[in-house]
Amino acid sequence: MRTFTRALSLCLLVLAAALSTPLHAVEASRSDAARHKVVKSIAGFTRGMQRFDGLLPLYWDADKGKLYLEVPTPGQSLLYFTTLTGGLGSNDVGLDRGQVAEARLVHFDRVGPKLLLVQPNQAFRSGSDNPDEQAAVNQSFARSVLWGFGIVAVTGPRVLVDATDFVVRDGHGAIAALAKAKQGKFKLDAARSAVYLPGTKAFPRNTEMETTVTLVHDTGNDPGSEPGQYVQDVTPTPDAITLNERYSFVALPPPGYTTPRVSVPGDGYFEIAYTDEAAPLGAPLVKHFIIRQRLQKKDPAVVLSDPVKPIVYYLDRGAPEPIREALLSGARWWNQAFTAAGYRDAFRVELLPEGVDPMDVRYNVIQWVHRATRGWSYGAAIVDPRTGEIIKANITLGSLRARYDYLLAEGLLSPYAKPGQVPDAMQRFVMARLSQLAAHELGHTLGLAHNYIASSQKRASVMDYPAPLVNLTPSGEIDLSDAYATGIGDWDKVSIDYGYQDFAPGTDVPAALDRILGDARGHGLTFLTDQDARPAGAAEPEVNLWDNGVDMAAELRSVMKARAAALQHFGVNAVRRGTPLATLEDALVPVYLFHRYQLDATAKVLGGLRYDYALRGDGQRPTTPVPAAEQRDALDALLQTLSPAALALPAPLLASIPPRPPGYPLNRELFARYTGLTFDPLTPPVTAADLTLTNLLQPERDARLVEQHAADPTLPDLGEVIDKLIVATFDGSASDGYQTEILHAEQTLLVQHLMDLADGAGMPAVRAVAMLKLDQLQRRAASGKGGDTAAQAQRFALASAIARFERRPASDKPLAPPPAAPPGSPLGG
Repeated sequence: MRTFTRALSLCLLVLAAALSTPLHAVEASRSDAARHKVVKSIAGFTRGMQRFDGLLPLYWDADKGKLYLEVPTPGQSLLYFTTLTGGLGSNDVGLDRGQVAEARLVHFDRVGPKLLLVQPNQAFRSGSDNPDEQAAVNQSFARSVLWGFGIVAVTGPRVLVDATDFVVRDGHGAIAALAKAKQGKFKLDAARSAVYLPGTKAFPRNTEMETTVTLVHDTGNDPGSEPGQYVQDVTPTPDAITLNERYSFVALPPPGYTTPRVSVPGDGYFEIAYTDEAAPLGAPLVKHFIIRQRLQKKDPAVVLSDPVKPIVYYLDRGAPEPIREALLSGARWWNQAFTAAGYRDAFRVELLPEGVDPMDVRYNVIQWVHRATRGWSYGAAIVDPRTGEIIKANITLGSLRARYDYLLAEGLLSPYAKPGQVPDAMQRFVMARLSQLAAHELGHTLGLAHNYIASSQKRASVMDYPAPLVNLTPSGEIDLSDAYATGIGDWDKVSIDYGYQDFAPGTDVPAALDRILGDARGHGLTFLTDQDARPAGAAEPEVNLWDNGVDMAAELRSVMKARAAALQHFGVNAVRRGTPLATLEDALVPVYLFHRYQLDATAKVLGGLRYDYALRGDGQRPTTPVPAAEQRDALDALLQTLSPAALALPAPLLASIPPRPPGYPLNRELFARYTGLTFDPLTPPVTAADLTLTNLLQPERDARLVEQHAADPTLPDLGEVIDKLIVATFDGSASDGYQTEILHAEQTLLVQHLMDLADGAGMPAVRAVAMLKLDQLQRRAASGKGGDTAAQAQRFALASAIARFERRPASDKPLAPPPAAPPGSPLGG
């Protein structure tokens, strides 16, 4: 009985103790029991693992294939971004080696057994010192929790988390990029993915975790589907794409960065912008600051000062000679601009030391990247989103650029007349372009945006896209000696002065910055960028990609003369001995379309509007229509590009291009063809004519023609432009049957473009003019008589097509679209 009583008493004591214990403590005890590793120290948990010491230490458990991340101070702000260290090799998909995602400001929040990776909202901020006002802004807009880690060990404030799942995933977004490029649906195969140890490192100011990810084709409900052609072209097994992705945590910059510099329209810089919800009424709500690297003078008061710390870039050792020297030379041009801004040896470019990891945040790197297809080069930067300070530059230069420029030189020069002898001009041409390319992409990582008006201001900036300036010698030979400018331009010096000048104490900095831009304008140096150049209906005739000169019409005529000279000499000497003659077409394409970008620039003169990023009180022009005489001169120059004599290919050349042999398949770099295997002599003229008509019958441009003529009847109107196009195509002269077929093709193109304009233009007046001109052409074609079978068939086809168009349902397309042109940008051919 006593034994039972003692046992009962013991049970009651245990029960009482349990009842007196808070429920959350009981649950915590159970949680700790279930996750007993949490209570272990970091040293105990990681005993025997490989340690990587750095900003955030890493531990590698080789037996389990697990990667652990130590966070010494939860709550500390860091930068986080991803990088594609092993690319796909196809620019069309956009997954290139060295591709860096935008840096995000993050911090770690510890919540019980979890560690959350949190990205605060930097788009909406409070410039107030009042914590309550700051809290009101922070709580008004969402933040993003990017990941949740399970804590496995703790030592004081330090926590250790299992980062394996965080790393072994497609965090860079390759699956989404493949889907966007219509290359198929892919998914991560965890069994074929793992931590990539050689790329997993920790440095004093950054920690890098890299993974090998294998993406497998997911057929889903379509077992017969295949990966896209771009994938098939560059992978050994298209069903399995293996890439390398890296996850980076970077310490925020140390103190000492000077006050962020205000960005104003026309300063030439990329910017960060955010909404300051605490801005006083009447003050701008959105704040704009340029992005730039940290640079200070030791003595801002002297004319030429040493820097506190220079800006240094490092070139990829994978770039071969003589390319390596060309890249080093071009990148070093920027020291001219920093010297002009009062710095002594503040900018250097060196070869990357052996063994240095390009992803170490302490190094600005220029990478030499290979692809199977044409591709852009990039100047990417890791930017502190709080201030706009550039922390690291990562430049990607595509190697195919050199080969394409060499191909262009072969087409222009036809240099292989004598066996074994290649003109030195070939290599000089390519190296000059690569130097300019290196300087251009590096400029982006100094914070500079494209300046597409610079080519009309005496090559004032390497931040323009340069077209090769091709001259003719007195004897009519192609001269490439001045194809590309050498050195930094005058605008580049202005922009570096604006962004990096370290003013003497006591200087009124805003006034000094205004003077820099004002003085530049006084010397004819201004800035206009992508939004003014790239849209199809852009209006500023001097703001273009791949153009030259100030007088666009005169430059187009000059380019057409150089093109004609190159085509006159073009033939078997454009390819090396022993090379299939069918590859003549490869070199023909960039020469035949050599005028395409100057044509774009000249078309902007029609309905053109010259303007600047004018601010009230700064004296700049808001807008000025292009004078009537200049518009009509441009139209005449454009009409010359439709001349059958200018578009017809020489008969000896046509006889020299056989069908392509095995191993040399047709590809998108070549002209389309109606003729199957054989080279089609008609599609090059059709393609070129379509470029001209696309520019002239562009809806926004044509709307400006209507509006400008309404405001000033001396300016050309849309009817005048179309009438001259009709004269050039329907009344144009042809010397033989080949040129007659070119005219017929142009007539069909003109009708097709007028149909598109009548169908799709936004302005009713533009539609009305297009419909009127179509009706006039229909009557003309229907009433025409005589001619051979081809002429009669042409009139019948056009009259029938226009009649059908006038009574069609909206879905009916009476004429087939023209063949697409071979791609141009980014190689500028």
